[in-house]
Amino acid sequence: MTVLSFIACRMFEDEITHIIESDPCIRKVVIVDNEDCSGLAGKLEAAGCNYDLLLLPALPARSEDGGEDGLTLVVYMLELALHAVPANLKKVVYEKVEELSGHSDGILLFYGLCGNVLGKVEQDFSSSPCVVRILKEDNGTVVDDCIGAVLGGRAAYLAKLTGSRGIGTFFMTPMWAAHWREMVVSAGLTQNPDDIKMSKFVFDYAGYKNVARMDTGLYYEKDFNAMVEEFARLFEFNIIEMTASPALIKECYRKLCADVIH
Repeated sequence: MTVLSFIACRMFEDEITHIIESDPCIRKVVIVDNEDCSGLAGKLEAAGCNYDLLLLPALPARSEDGGEDGLTLVVYMLELALHAVPANLKKVVYEKVEELSGHSDGILLFYGLCGNVLGKVEQDFSSSPCVVRILKEDNGTVVDDCIGAVLGGRAAYLAKLTGSRGIGTFFMTPMWAAHWREMVVSAGLTQNPDDIKMSKFVFDYAGYKNVARMDTGLYYEKDFNAMVEEFARLFEFNIIEMTASPALIKECYRKLCADVIH
């Protein structure tokens, strides 16, 4: 059985749950047991998807299951706060690729450029027997970040930005809505996630006036609308509706499968 691995920022919990729920070729799911896996595990349970929870040393070796049809998927979730220091993000992601490469036929990184530190990851691991891929557009451009990934790439991202006509817009996916307090800290906006006054000062200074409620078509975060409304109320933002999609991410997964499964 072919073994694929996802190394992912927690921001992609919904998209990973969707892939697992919708792909019948995935016969077995293994989540690496760490302090960042509970969100994904809970969503899989709610969706009726089975999984095993294993510590990294207990993972099977690459293709150990022999010639059975289907996929074993290993998912390694990483903390949101890694983005605070791009150099550390690169260090940790590269370490996890090295650790999982011995257990995997292929690895997909659920990251974008993220501070311009992951743009050469495929090149850097090109000699590995394990195929390593990162989220990219059809033209081969690495996506900018989790927002660009669900908007479909850089051109769509830029179009949304320019369409705001100079008015600062805060893009909010369901996972962003659920964890915005943690993310404003990791982004350096404030040291205290409950210091709304300071965060509002920073947002106002940067010209933010809107929050985009991004409908990805995935509804694993049940209180998405209420969370966006609370955010808008706290910071006196207007809510604008925006359509997004996991299509680019699913296509990257399909391409990895095509590269690995012969």
